[in-house]
Amino acid sequence: MEYFIGALKKFADFTGRARRKEFWMFTLFYIIFYAVAATIDVVTGLYMLSGIFSLALLIPTLAISARRLHDTGRSGWWQLIGLIPLIGAIVLIVFYVQDSVEGNEYGDNPKALAEA
Repeated sequence: MEYFIGALKKFADFTGRARRKEFWMFTLFYIIFYAVAATIDVVTGLYMLSGIFSLALLIPTLAISARRLHDTGRSGWWQLIGLIPLIGAIVLIVFYVQDSVEGNEYGDNPKALAEA
């Protein structure tokens, strides 16, 4: 949960890097909260809560995705490849699961900083 809150604190910070654990824990909690919101939508019949939730977390999701891509040595603009049906999502998942690269133009390796 601390990773989800941490990502929300960096609401629109598209600079720097995000470790794999930080990105995937944010994604896990996002999916859990979205499922709860969608369930509430179905039960109440309003079908608004999940849409509002997704819209509210659009910028933090884009920001942490950009920071994760920075950690793999890629620009955050690579997220646009996700607009290509199926192939784009597969390519992005491959990028997201790759290990951190050493220091690059986006900053020092956060994995090395955490271990030190």
